[in-house]
Amino acid sequence: MSEQTADISQLSYEQALAALEDVVRKLESGEAALDESIALYERGEHLRKHCQARLDAAQARIEAIVADAEGRATGTRPFDEPGA
Repeated sequence: MSEQTADISQLSYEQALAALEDVVRKLESGEAALDESIALYERGEHLRKHCQARLDAAQARIEAIVADAEGRATGTRPFDEPGA
């Protein structure tokens, strides 16, 4: 794993999204040289994947909310729990 990817993996969703928005702004400005634009694009792709993974994990947790017989939420269970 590259240092850049390891760095991204430590970011919260909000931090990664802010960094991705910064990358997009820099790319859209058109002021970056070709090599810098390529590096920015690669970082942006890693940030996008990280954000998507965080969203997917959050969605799985939401889907794992346990309901009682009347349909009221009674707690949660791990989404990877057997029988889930």
